[in-house]
Amino acid sequence: MAYCKNCGAQIDDKAAVCVHCGVAVNNTGAQQPDNGGFGWGLLGFCIPIVGLILFLVWKDTKPKTAKAAGKGALISVIVWIVMYVLLFALGLGAAISVGTY
Repeated sequence: MAYCKNCGAQIDDKAAVCVHCGVAVNNTGAQQPDNGGFGWGLLGFCIPIVGLILFLVWKDTKPKTAKAAGKGALISVIVWIVMYVLLFALGLGAAISVGTY
């Protein structure tokens, strides 16, 4: 018998999930590593669709890593929206100052 790394309860060696706390475990009975990480957030920031997909895939099994990838994607989308609004405002301001509007 193995022990759950999250709650310490005895679990079957072949269990995929701890029946006591619900944490996913691998075949050896140890909890899967979930350390989040700057790299996943950076990947989500650079390629937001990948960050969203990773968030959706990992949200139940690796919540910290999923959160990092999701945050990166969300921050990237917000930055792009703010940039487009600023560029529109600058373009409109330039057109008004030149008198072509």
